Amino acid sequence: MRISPKYDVAGGFGDLWTELKRPQPYRWPILAASFALTGLVLYPFTQERVYPPPPKPDIVYITSFAPDRSDAEIVASNIENQERKEARQRLEEARIEKRREMYRALGQATGIDTDKMEAEIAEERAREEAAQQERIEAATGGSVDQPAD
Repeated sequence: MRISPKYDVAGGFGDLWTELKRPQPYRWPILAASFALTGLVLYPFTQERVYPPPPKPDIVYITSFAPDRSDAEIVASNIENQERKEARQRLEEARIEKRREMYRALGQATGIDTDKMEAEIAEERAREEAAQQERIEAATGGSVDQPAD
């Protein structure tokens, strides 16, 4: 079966064979250079690595709540979690206040006016909160209500 009726490949091979049989001084170097050049062009394609996509991971869902909980159980769980959060917050505030009392005692023992320092700190906090509020209003284009504690 022929590739195309327009092309006669046998004539081309015949011409190649005739040229190769003819004695020429550079026949073998030219042939070697032709093979080398073709090999250099094709070599990168033989080195191509194709990696398959990684396998899909097995997903294991871990549920910490029973899937058949009622709404009342969910509400009770939320209330309990909120109470725990508030207790932790109260404990943290108590620790901070105890630390402040220790610093007040140290300041009074060393002769520092702690009341004046606390007033300055309160003023600075108020300025920072006002600046933060202004930045929020400027960014949002209006007033933003502060979340209730």
